[in-house]
Amino acid sequence: MTNLVEMGQRAVAAKYLLQKATSEEKNRALNIAAGLLAEKQEEILAANDKDIEKGQKIGMHPGMVDRLRLDEKRIRAMAEGLEQIAALPDCVGEVLERFERPNGLLIEKRRVPLGVIGIIYESRPNVTVDAFGLCFKSGNAVILKGGSDAIHSNIAIAGVLKEALLRAGMTQDAVQLIEDTDRAVASAFMKLNEYVDVLIPRGGAGLIRSVVENSTIPVIETGTGNCHVYVDKDADLDMAVKIIVNAKTQRIGVCNACESLVVHSSVREQFLPMLAKALKTGKGVELRGDERIREILKEDCVPAVEEDYGREYLDYILSLKTVDSVEEAIAHINRYNTRHSECIVTENKETAEQFLYEVDAACVYVNASTRFTDGFEFGFGAEIGISTQKLHARGPMGLKELTSYKYTIHGSGQIRV
Repeated sequence: MTNLVEMGQRAVAAKYLLQKATSEEKNRALNIAAGLLAEKQEEILAANDKDIEKGQKIGMHPGMVDRLRLDEKRIRAMAEGLEQIAALPDCVGEVLERFERPNGLLIEKRRVPLGVIGIIYESRPNVTVDAFGLCFKSGNAVILKGGSDAIHSNIAIAGVLKEALLRAGMTQDAVQLIEDTDRAVASAFMKLNEYVDVLIPRGGAGLIRSVVENSTIPVIETGTGNCHVYVDKDADLDMAVKIIVNAKTQRIGVCNACESLVVHSSVREQFLPMLAKALKTGKGVELRGDERIREILKEDCVPAVEEDYGREYLDYILSLKTVDSVEEAIAHINRYNTRHSECIVTENKETAEQFLYEVDAACVYVNASTRFTDGFEFGFGAEIGISTQKLHARGPMGLKELTSYKYTIHGSGQIRV
């Protein structure tokens, strides 16, 4: 069984080294890692093929296979993410506030790394690179626990990252991968609070719930994505079709894909046939709607049941709900969503502002696809995950979300009386 205590001890030692590293040293290592990913591409893809073959053999859902799959384009995007992170300003040491007390004490609030970050994740091998890059640049050591479904890919990628650190003259313990796929190891990892400062789960609802319920380490929860698009009575319907097709079908196995559609009753007769043609003819999406939706779409839509409105399908399936007002749309979304990403399509500025203000989610869009909820798309280089909670971090988590702060106080002999 993996010696987690030893890994924790090495990570603690590494975090103090990383906190002293200069921006130039960190950026050089990140750029070396980006180059090595391209150089070692064939080795990574060969390892990924083993994971894909195993997944298909055991009947893995196509959405999960999509999450697992690597190709030249995705490896290139991983490398570009590291280069973007290297190009970002280093936020460590940033003075957030500075003020002087009447007694002459000068107090500064400075941004500092969290320390050792643990990440438990499923399927996506790109998380191995993203997590390393963001943790490393923000001065944190990271311990990674990927799923058994991506173990060959993760081992190959972690090996590349460690080689890059060696070439850069940095501690290789800045990134450690738990290679043991035994669930008991994952459970023990969740109890490593003596060494790990924060634990971040990335995966399905079951994984996230298990970590939240069993971890003795403080958890930043990254949620599942039951994301909605609301087509308002004042929507540009052609724009709405384009946004929904993109949000639903560009990639089905991601947390920012649209899973639920809400349609204002006044546009349903004109809009729904347009949408059904685009989704069913071009993409083969199954539509599940309420009675008023089915009045229009008939055999092109099957009846929706209550649980459809709260599901993250990760599949070519879309639930549809009719409403008579933006207030009803907001109430429906706030009831069933997972606080991830929501969108309104409308040309009415007042309605848009109401939606932006009243919908409870990490990211709320007007006239744009929910697929943009992504650290890379937000200009963060990559992301650790999409936080759907409200404490410490919310939305795509980049460098600043992997830091805390401390107060530094300068005196000249003051004593408290």
